[in-house]
Amino acid sequence: MSATRGISSTLVGRSGELAFLDAAMEELPTALLVGGEAGVGKSRLIREFLQRVRQRRGAEGALALIGACHQISAEGLPYAPFSGVLRRLVRQIGVEGVTALLPGGSPRGLARLLPEFGEPDTESGTSTARTRLFDHVLLLFERLAEDRPVILVIEDAQWAERSTRDLLSYLIGNLPPGVLAIVAFRSDELHRTHPLRPLVADLDRIPWVRRLELDRLPRRAVAEQARSILGRELDPRLLDRIYERSEGNPLFVEALLGDGRIEGELPESLRDLMLGAVHKLPEETQEILRLASAGGARVEHALLAAVSGLDDAALSRVLRPAVSGNVVVVDGEAYSFRHALLRDAVHGDLLPGEHARSHARFAEALEADPSLVPPGRAPAALAFHWYSVHDDTGALVSAWKAAWVAKEAAASTESLQMLDRVLDLWKKVPDAQERLGVDHTSVLEAAIEAANVAGETDRGIAYAREALREIDDPVRAAGILEQRARIKIKLGDATVLDDLHEAARLVPAHPPSLPRARVLSTLAQRLYLMPSGRDEARALAAEALAMARAVGDATVEAHALITLAGCDFDEGDAERHVAALAEAVRVSERGAADSVLLRVATNEAHVLEGMGEHERAAAAARRGIEAAGRHGQARTSGSFLTMNLAEPLFALGCWDEVLELVEHALELSPPRLTRISLHWLIGCVAVARGDLDAAADAVAALDTVRASSSSLVQDFFPPERLRMDLRVAQGDLPGALDVVDYVLKELCLCASPRYGWPVLASAARACAEAGGERAAGLLGELRGQASRTPVRVRIQQAYALVFHAEAARAEGRSSQSEWDAAAAEWKALGEPYSEAYALLRAAEAAGKEDAAARLHRAAELAHSVGAQPLLEEIETRARRVRVSIGPRSGDDSFGLTPREREVLRLIAEGRSNREIAGALFISAKTASVHVSNILTKLGVAGRGEAAAVARRLGVG
Repeated sequence: MSATRGISSTLVGRSGELAFLDAAMEELPTALLVGGEAGVGKSRLIREFLQRVRQRRGAEGALALIGACHQISAEGLPYAPFSGVLRRLVRQIGVEGVTALLPGGSPRGLARLLPEFGEPDTESGTSTARTRLFDHVLLLFERLAEDRPVILVIEDAQWAERSTRDLLSYLIGNLPPGVLAIVAFRSDELHRTHPLRPLVADLDRIPWVRRLELDRLPRRAVAEQARSILGRELDPRLLDRIYERSEGNPLFVEALLGDGRIEGELPESLRDLMLGAVHKLPEETQEILRLASAGGARVEHALLAAVSGLDDAALSRVLRPAVSGNVVVVDGEAYSFRHALLRDAVHGDLLPGEHARSHARFAEALEADPSLVPPGRAPAALAFHWYSVHDDTGALVSAWKAAWVAKEAAASTESLQMLDRVLDLWKKVPDAQERLGVDHTSVLEAAIEAANVAGETDRGIAYAREALREIDDPVRAAGILEQRARIKIKLGDATVLDDLHEAARLVPAHPPSLPRARVLSTLAQRLYLMPSGRDEARALAAEALAMARAVGDATVEAHALITLAGCDFDEGDAERHVAALAEAVRVSERGAADSVLLRVATNEAHVLEGMGEHERAAAAARRGIEAAGRHGQARTSGSFLTMNLAEPLFALGCWDEVLELVEHALELSPPRLTRISLHWLIGCVAVARGDLDAAADAVAALDTVRASSSSLVQDFFPPERLRMDLRVAQGDLPGALDVVDYVLKELCLCASPRYGWPVLASAARACAEAGGERAAGLLGELRGQASRTPVRVRIQQAYALVFHAEAARAEGRSSQSEWDAAAAEWKALGEPYSEAYALLRAAEAAGKEDAAARLHRAAELAHSVGAQPLLEEIETRARRVRVSIGPRSGDDSFGLTPREREVLRLIAEGRSNREIAGALFISAKTASVHVSNILTKLGVAGRGEAAAVARRLGVG
């Protein structure tokens, strides 16, 4: 059996793993996490699998895109594997072909990954730019997979930097139909603190993600590998020795067997094994390999030629033995060591002088001609090489440049790493300020902002503390305090106001300045959310508005207008508030940041939901998502907009959609305080549907993220209401009363009618369910709170009716008329679950004839939202009073959920999965899951048959 020099011509011992990969190809979308120690054969297995796919499906049957992480990536090369993937894709379909697949036919969203796509779009270095980049990558794979399956391979993920890890997490978490993602990594390097380890653990919990761990080969497989390499059976004693020394690692077996002969004694160290093939090469080839090892796992041909001083022909001649000997492989216009271990071994074998000279030569070549590497890569590469030779000045300057390049690529984590290095080297370079053109505090300010965007809150606060210690300029100190305050807001830190008030004190009121306008605007934004802060917020926002207009800053002007609208908000006149927000939108058209439009959408949806205008609130949130979509953020418009959309949808009974939206938002790792509302929504749906374990998990998750120092009522009132409802559902009535007692002692419910009335209603219900002397005492206190809580809008009136009806029920005098009034309010508001509950309680207080109609209507409503516990209670009551609630309209024998019936309607209209996803504001992956579930429930083979069933059911 012939073999490539030193390598088995057949893949041995991996039939089970190949079958696993083959099966995954038939169950798309799927993501595979392929782990194994270095040299165990991960890359070989994947190459063999791709070859099998080509053989079975033909050259056009599937699109394979391969990218690799490089060890230098940790030094500041963000998204390296995805840049490689895009470069290969451009080679296949051209820049025009890729552009045609992107939103609006514009490739600028991907320009941070590949310069062929032109200049990056605006807002570089912000979370918005990062989100837009992620969405463009996801959409690209969705479009590619519409025509044929796509196989994405990311190799050596153990070297993935933060930005690559985040993009991988996002892509796999939203994996489009028709895509197989394979992520390979050295599992033996994932020590306890390795950054890839938590990502692997998180991905492993996603239903369509599977793990494949490659073990070492057994002895019989090593024998087969040796036979394939040598073309003959190996002497059993030598085989034993090889198996003992290699421990079944295929790469080590190859190194031991060498070029087909067993020569002398076996090497005593693995480094010797790795270097054995290198030492057999000509000396001039070994010299070039030693030089190339300093360049990383992949070195461009032009760069290596410049560093070595050889022309193209000479370099090709010198490297040819390394290519023939499978030490180096050609990778486009570059060379890679066949295995990273080879590069490690060669680089580790350099003498100290060789090490310094090699890295210095790379740095000097790149300084002379940065075009020797892909655009934008030179600063990071220079930072790596100058740092390796302890050239502090060169490392400082290049790290500073690399930090800004990373910021432009929306890679804040890598930017922060480079800024860390700049700060570390600052004291070692006496003229650092002259070299960079900025002072030390400016670097700290950049690091604070990078840490804020990257979510590294603790580091951001530490940098701010250091900056404040060394700064003398009060205006500049105010800016740093404002930066720190924005980070503290994400943490729910109660000292936010201390920072902002001090910042306002430090910036002089005259002359008008942008720093003061910005500080006052941020302070006003924070204050107006607090029950007692509106008057001060109004005055500060007015001052910020005047100052922003004086200095001509549209962003601060628009934010000040939004804050003023909030301060002057009258729950009885929502239209005036909406008109005020429209003025902020008009101001934003003069060049304000996207944050203005997102805040407008958030505020409008929030206000309308507080009025009980659920449909309008949802529409406002959807408009915000659509506006973000025009900037490439259709699915990830921000966790706050998701929350503002999910809350009215919950009230409207669209619970499946709520769960889809919330789970998607949580995948984006939103700020801690935002996660409170997301977990609250999950818990509310779970309690109503009877999934008490999931509800308890949601409450536990909520408790882990809630900051005790937060002063916002929305961070405390809804969670305590959920806790009460859960304990009632669990039958833990003493525990429910404990929560009521806590609420009465710790929360001032009358301070916020919007959030206070729902808590009062749930607390009264807990007292009604528990009964007894303790409940009666608590109920009296609740009545006192209710008497001090105003009713300003219709939804508050509905909760007030429920409170008084529950209080009467707790006292043994449940009133049909009170419950009927509450049911009528909930019906007018469009809240099916609340209406059904009120109808059940009205039926309990009614006679048999009056009860029948109420129970029938209640059962229909409970069934429509999947509220099984309430439905069972309704059915129990119907049996007790011996009334028939009859068949429910829209009932069918297929068990479709309301959300699935909505998807079925779109299937009947001929919509594709992507069109369904766009219509319902969900991911294509979620749409695909719905379609699969529907086909299974209907027992049909395809969409055409499903459409026929839909017409028969009257859907569509």
